[in-house]
Amino acid sequence: MNQPSPNNRRKGPLAGLRVVELAHVMAGPVGGLLLADMGADVVKVEKLPGGDDTRRTVPPQINGEAASFMILNRNKRGVAVDLKTPEGRDFVKRLIDQADIVLENYRPGTMEKMGLAFDSLRQSNPGLVYCKITGFGLTGPYAQRAGYDLISQGMSGLMGLTGEGPGRPPVKVGVPVGDVTAGILAATGILSAYIERLRTGEGQYVDTSLLEASLVHTYWPAALAFATGESAGPMGSAHPVAAPYQAFPTQDGWLNIGAMSQSLWVGTCNALGLAQMAHDPRFATNAARMAHRDAMVDAISGATLTRSTQEWVEIFEQAGVPAGPVKNMKQVLDDPQTRARDMVIRVEHPVAGEIDALGLPIKFSNGNGVTRRGAPLYGQHTAEVMRELGYRPTEIARLNAAGVVHVPAAEEPCPSITTAETTP
Repeated sequence: MNQPSPNNRRKGPLAGLRVVELAHVMAGPVGGLLLADMGADVVKVEKLPGGDDTRRTVPPQINGEAASFMILNRNKRGVAVDLKTPEGRDFVKRLIDQADIVLENYRPGTMEKMGLAFDSLRQSNPGLVYCKITGFGLTGPYAQRAGYDLISQGMSGLMGLTGEGPGRPPVKVGVPVGDVTAGILAATGILSAYIERLRTGEGQYVDTSLLEASLVHTYWPAALAFATGESAGPMGSAHPVAAPYQAFPTQDGWLNIGAMSQSLWVGTCNALGLAQMAHDPRFATNAARMAHRDAMVDAISGATLTRSTQEWVEIFEQAGVPAGPVKNMKQVLDDPQTRARDMVIRVEHPVAGEIDALGLPIKFSNGNGVTRRGAPLYGQHTAEVMRELGYRPTEIARLNAAGVVHVPAAEEPCPSITTAETTP
């Protein structure tokens, strides 16, 4: 099995690892993206025909390429194969035999039907770390159910906590938090299992789900339910156990104020010019503020409406109290802090050209994984990967012609080439 070398540090801490990503849409590709950005060689296996469904999740497009696919699949090599064919499955099996990690998010039972189950794969690759993401996990009464982010948000309690208040329609979190978090959990589990493999030489199966990925965000509401037996409800931007910790209106927008301690509460009152309110019995303690939240919100809102958001940000910064504006997506991407942390990067794509993308949210003192390539075109690296596995040009051409794999026309091998066929 491959092991990262100190010489590969500039290429990222996972340089030298090979990952086979049998994943589509979002949860699995997010996990693969993190591993790829940290230097791993991630080979994305797409179905034939059609490929990853996000290739057709349009608009938006850039030069005809789906933006949703490109932002999740950079730094990966792409192969396209018909897994319903024996020769297609053999190709993937040969690829996995030389891999360190498999990441997949097919419905439970799918890989087993194709003869690519973990117990089978580990016979020839005992060090394999195999991670599966499902809707609800591999055990329990819902194990066989299909799942989507929306479903997981509802069943995890998130949609019971998100919204304007009691009696209002349920509202999901504005981003697919279950999908994204499942990908992060998958990457975390994979790397934990890989560390154990370095000690023991043995691989293992890693299992996480969209339901658990959504549920893991409910620590505070769960603490409340465990302690009181009661369920928190939607509170807008407010916090279930602390106040003030929410958004307040300003002259031109909204200001988040986070006064999570008594000293910050006093600082908030002073910054707002409401010093006397810090000692008002209704607001003197967090418990009192929670009990009189509406009156507190009215008083603070009356003050915040007198200035612009930016003015208040500067005032609160001087006071040492955490506060910040509520921004739209474009404002976030243009923010100097976002740029300073390399969270907006430029990626070169063979068709779309140079495009913007979100960067790696983890920084390493020995060097991050470099942005090596944009998202692959459909089947872009099929021939390249097959050559690495020992396929001869004539075999690649035959399998391509038979529809077992897809090789773009520009990459098609010439069947007439017979010299040096035995080496990649």
